[in-house]
Amino acid sequence: MRVFLDTSVMLAAAGSAKGASRFILAEAASHGWELLSSDYCAEEIRRNLPKLGRSATSAWKTEISSRVQLMRASVALDKLLVFPKAKDRPVVITALAVRAEWLLTLDEADFHGKLGREVYGLRIATPGEFLLEQRARGLL
Repeated sequence: MRVFLDTSVMLAAAGSAKGASRFILAEAASHGWELLSSDYCAEEIRRNLPKLGRSATSAWKTEISSRVQLMRASVALDKLLVFPKAKDRPVVITALAVRAEWLLTLDEADFHGKLGREVYGLRIATPGEFLLEQRARGLL
């Protein structure tokens, strides 16, 4: 299963050893989740990671970055996408372009509030919602 991680999820995983974001990164291989993100998100992480402190930077380098495959941000889409948050458009478009099944984000206001729970078959959820769905389907 292809799971696309927004910047917020990776920053949360770096900032805390507990919680759904870190669990997803730690358990992805054993559950067959292919974790993807974009070079666009990696740049956002580079800018924001120092605000979380040294332990977050260390976690990013040693535990997180190697588990996420960074894709080149795609800004071309053959479908109409009405999404007013310009800074988040590359995230959604790249997730669609790499044919992710899920887009995980902690930015509920911008993603859920503007796009809902799904766009062109791409399911949008928080890490916690994703894990609850996996558990409900008997996959966790």
